[in-house]
Amino acid sequence: MHIPETGRSREEIMQALEAYKAGDLPWKSGRVMAYVYDPGREVYDTARDAYMMFLSESGLDPTTFPSAMRLEREVVRMIINLVRGDEEVVGNMTSGGTESILLAMKTARDWARATRPEITAPEMILPRTAHPSFHKACVYFGIKPVIVGFDPVTFRADVKAMEAAINENTIILVGSAPGYAQGVVDPIEDIAALAEKHALWCHVDGCVGGIHLSFMRKMGYDTPPFDFSIPGVTTISADMHKFGYAPKNASIIMYRNKELRKHQFFACIQTTTYALINPTVMSTKTAGPMAGSWATLNMLGESGYQKIVREVQEATDRLVAGVNAIEGLRVLGKPDMCLFSFTSDEINLFQVADQMHRRGWYIQPQFSTELSPYNLHITVNHSSVNLTEALLDDLRASVDMVRNSTDQIPIATVREQVNALLTANPENATETILAMGGISGTELPESMAMINTVLECLPDPLAEDLLIGYLNDLFQ
Repeated sequence: MHIPETGRSREEIMQALEAYKAGDLPWKSGRVMAYVYDPGREVYDTARDAYMMFLSESGLDPTTFPSAMRLEREVVRMIINLVRGDEEVVGNMTSGGTESILLAMKTARDWARATRPEITAPEMILPRTAHPSFHKACVYFGIKPVIVGFDPVTFRADVKAMEAAINENTIILVGSAPGYAQGVVDPIEDIAALAEKHALWCHVDGCVGGIHLSFMRKMGYDTPPFDFSIPGVTTISADMHKFGYAPKNASIIMYRNKELRKHQFFACIQTTTYALINPTVMSTKTAGPMAGSWATLNMLGESGYQKIVREVQEATDRLVAGVNAIEGLRVLGKPDMCLFSFTSDEINLFQVADQMHRRGWYIQPQFSTELSPYNLHITVNHSSVNLTEALLDDLRASVDMVRNSTDQIPIATVREQVNALLTANPENATETILAMGGISGTELPESMAMINTVLECLPDPLAEDLLIGYLNDLFQ
């Protein structure tokens, strides 16, 4: 494809873009149980308009656009107050949870360089339930990830295992509030106390749930503690574009004080260009997400968020009970908020996910670990509240269809085939395994059941290599 010789009309451009979206999931339907958080039409429209009002204003230089700095400061302070930070707590807006986590880990590394220069090979201790962004941070910043287990019943981090893993190179402990996969909050008080005892950095990943959990706490729900009211918590990440219901890309990274946060910032005057000072990873960035977040917070207010939380939690309770009532399915752990997962010992759930997709739903596959079975994940947000019974009806039908199908994919059989291929010809098995999963060319597959089954049966490093190779082919 080349740049057109002459410009196209606005109408033609809009029609083309609408056509591009034909294969996208219908996120406004409330049937996409991941990725999208819909506050309702009125809030969405207001936040969109606020976003577009500040589309061209840049967050790079506050002396040029002080409005961007004001928006950021006000949004950040509202969330700091929500997670019970005092006047010493500070923060910045980022492009999303991954950037917030990357910044916290980079800052912790640089803090350790300044305060513990004897450490030349820093390590981070995190449970297997922590988000993949922490692993990305380790790759980017030269930190060794030390993975510990979790309770296979409650899915909470094993704090005793974390303590046993601490050594002279440890700089960071990680806990989740909640862990995305099962919606379970780690024992943050115990992790923070351990960090304080050993003078370590303690990061709480509240990206997906920090805002929702805080409103649950204020409303009197039995919510595990996780915020700045706990001594020893150093940083908290919280995403506005998840259960803050703001437009993407908007997240917040918060620090106990400015002395810690200063290691996040970057400045450079060593070139022929202007003086560069960046609080976050990006330099030029639109102020749109800041304005969209500000508008969402101000339009919903405390009462609006509490109404959403109440309705979402009621829907979650109905869904959890309904899934547990379906023969062959069981919810994993006891979710602390509106995210949960379920597994089965009887049928291939990846085929169930495909059946649900044909009925207009997106339910997210998750793979097994040595302590947990593979499962399907559901994130309940406000747009899904009125679809609880419809989802359960379609899930029952999908389970029955897979159970009674003559085209079942037994995971145990696929695992035997994959292991045989790897044993017979480990260096050249990749193409055969890709073909087995139906992965070829540069097009997205119509069905994911076989691909996910193959990935479930592969060793993690090989599965990751295959995914990288496939993605590398997709983006030309």
